[in-house]
Amino acid sequence: MRASLGSIVGSLVLAGSLILSGTAAAEGKHAGMVLIPAGEFTMGRNGGPPGERPAHKLFLPAFFIDRNLVTMKEYARFISAKGPVGPKGEMYLDVLDDDNRIHPVGDTWQVEKGFEGYPASEMAWHGAVAYCKWLEKSLPSEAEWEKAARGADGRLYPWGNDPPTGELAFFGGWRGESVPVGRYPKGRSPYGVMDMAGQVWEWTRSTATSYPYDPKDGREDLSVPYPRVTRGGNASSDPEGLTATSRHIVDPGRQARGHAYYGFRCASRVEMVF
Repeated sequence: MRASLGSIVGSLVLAGSLILSGTAAAEGKHAGMVLIPAGEFTMGRNGGPPGERPAHKLFLPAFFIDRNLVTMKEYARFISAKGPVGPKGEMYLDVLDDDNRIHPVGDTWQVEKGFEGYPASEMAWHGAVAYCKWLEKSLPSEAEWEKAARGADGRLYPWGNDPPTGELAFFGGWRGESVPVGRYPKGRSPYGVMDMAGQVWEWTRSTATSYPYDPKDGREDLSVPYPRVTRGGNASSDPEGLTATSRHIVDPGRQARGHAYYGFRCASRVEMVF
């Protein structure tokens, strides 16, 4: 049955009411997420590296995205439920890496004391995909990630156009170094999303396909063994690598293994019930 115009407008008003000064009053499976409103934004930039060109306008439907990076504690719950290896032998957690902080304890997996609130790491791309699916969510596309990071005003960084400082993001350290999530509120995005510059590169579901961005050209196909895009830079990135437009490419071999300098957050579609 087709929805009436009144019900559609009512649902849109309800969705809009969730946006409260850059925060989302989300509940249920969307708890801890921020609502990014439908609309147009500028993706990419003309003054950056070739892979970020051309700057172009893109419309995205409304979606939710995690306010914070997935933490070690949250990822340990997933590993306790699913194990460190997927049904096809794909790696969810690199248990043999010395940087891994999640270990088996009896019938569960637990985080080393003191690291519970740090960004989850040492998960392969497949593990990030599986975690989000486990919660009935998905990894964000790089378009969703970029809009959540820079908003609709074309800013260069999540906080604006000023260069990064130690009050805005965690950077200037070594690759693989991190701090507990949410420590840099001054560096939040215009929608209130935290840690979108520095800390760890963030997995997306998008392949490293050239711009303009087209979600229907196959770049969002999770089954293809192609290089994928990560976003946001990490602790060792320079200011250029911390921009909201920066694209870091990861080949399939590295996707299949865990690394201390990659993390992730989940996204979710806005479900309208008419």
